[in-house]
Amino acid sequence: MNELWPPPSSRVSELIRDLAEQLLPVRDDVIDKLWAASLSGARQHEYVDDPVLAQADRRLNASGLTQWLMSNFQSPGRRVPPAKDTEMLIYARDLVLRGLDADELEGWRASQRAAWEIWLDACFAATSDPAELRELVEISATSLTQYVDDSIAAVLTYADEVRAELASGMQAERHSTVQLLIEGAPLDRARAEAQLGYALTGPHVAAIAWTDANDDAHHLERAAEYVMRVAGATRRLTLVASTAALWLWLPVPEVPAVAPILDVLKGLPGVRVALGRPQADVTGFRSSHLDAAAAQRLLARVRSPRRVVRYEDVHLLDLLTTDTAQADRFVSATLGELAAADASLRHALRTYVDEGFNVSNTADRLFAHRNTIDRRLVRAKALLPRPLSDDAASVATALRLVELREDHPAVE
Repeated sequence: MNELWPPPSSRVSELIRDLAEQLLPVRDDVIDKLWAASLSGARQHEYVDDPVLAQADRRLNASGLTQWLMSNFQSPGRRVPPAKDTEMLIYARDLVLRGLDADELEGWRASQRAAWEIWLDACFAATSDPAELRELVEISATSLTQYVDDSIAAVLTYADEVRAELASGMQAERHSTVQLLIEGAPLDRARAEAQLGYALTGPHVAAIAWTDANDDAHHLERAAEYVMRVAGATRRLTLVASTAALWLWLPVPEVPAVAPILDVLKGLPGVRVALGRPQADVTGFRSSHLDAAAAQRLLARVRSPRRVVRYEDVHLLDLLTTDTAQADRFVSATLGELAAADASLRHALRTYVDEGFNVSNTADRLFAHRNTIDRRLVRAKALLPRPLSDDAASVATALRLVELREDHPAVE
């Protein structure tokens, strides 16, 4: 690449190399800081709301900062080529697939400012000599700014290539139609159905299949087929939402049970599925998808490892965890010492409430002897800060949230 500024002095080169070495490998808390800044600066709410896109953005932040530091360790203060790696390709492709603006710069600049704050602190700690510090700061600022500019240009180039690729087929048209339907825009039904190859009349159950790691993304199509079969559907609408996510719509009136889906996913590592509530017609097409997206966001928000979630099972938890700090306080105040007790005690108590405070039914549902359940219930109730009868509904809700976080699903 063409060099646009003079090289640093030998002393400043040494300082830059030392600082880069100190910051490598990039720590998770540093990546989290850049990622949070990127999301807060993004004007496109999809990158904040969608866990798959958000994680892609986090990986890009990690890859980008690592590239800049590695290059400055090898060639201090010189122009750094963009990290034209898998993460940048994924980012560019996801932008186009979701119809997002590739030239949206606020998130990039916010992440740059966060990285600069970290680097600047390191600069002031490295030298107290005014002349050295001035040169170090000027060279570093120029290098980082140019690197971000070059990286944005590279993403735009990749995005143009992906857009040209998609324009040659039906993908772009289908993506546009689905996005308009989700946004609630008025569309001619017959034309939309022709473009999608999917009837908008009748019932719909929407699903999102995704992976947290791109290496597992090749399992997604098979997972979509399995979900369709478990639901009893003979056809589906499938949209490639991003490199690591598929959006599905199934023309069925009921949401399939969790257990059969978990069973068919055993051979597909990394794949996760969120399902919306059954809804009808064009409005149902939209609302069922919004349900599935909310369930997916919930898992990300509470950092649950659960692989299959139905929105109808967690809609109350979705409302409760909008403010995660408040949700934590609710769990602590409601469960007291039970929140950190053995999972079998919590599960027994939650099932007991679900079964209308019937010990025999609880034992049957948990495949345990009644005496065993009695003992667990006595111990669980003793750990609660207040009697169960004071607010059993809140206790059951708090227990469900703990189960979701720890991935101890209810017996359905």
